[in-house]
Amino acid sequence: HHRGHDVVGVDADEVLVAEARATRPGPTWLVADLLDVDLGATFDVVVTAGNVMVFLAPGTEQRVVANLARHVADDGALVLGFRLDRHYGLADLDDHLAAVGFAVEQRFSTWDLRPLGEGADFAVTIARRAT
Repeated sequence: HHRGHDVVGVDADEVLVAEARATRPGPTWLVADLLDVDLGATFDVVVTAGNVMVFLAPGTEQRVVANLARHVADDGALVLGFRLDRHYGLADLDDHLAAVGFAVEQRFSTWDLRPLGEGADFAVTIARRAT
């Protein structure tokens, strides 16, 4: 936001959104569910940080990926980071991305772009529309 980008943050928790509004003024902060939020816009990058995917209600992940993907601009990226020791894994994510026409472009084991290695407990996936 401070570098001139339009930033929208979404969380279902009213307390977290209130805290974001109070401590990080500038971006738009919304209380909404990722299953059906409609921002009425697309973005160059849509990011889910903080293990969002593994905290979703089991069985809703594919619908959330589809809803996130529809907010990605044609040449944009969908970036998802989450722990790998929960009920949702990379094979699930890859299937859900493919179902909405996205493919993995890059994958890392940390937000600072360290390579994903065997035994990694966290992954960051950068996906774009499949060509």
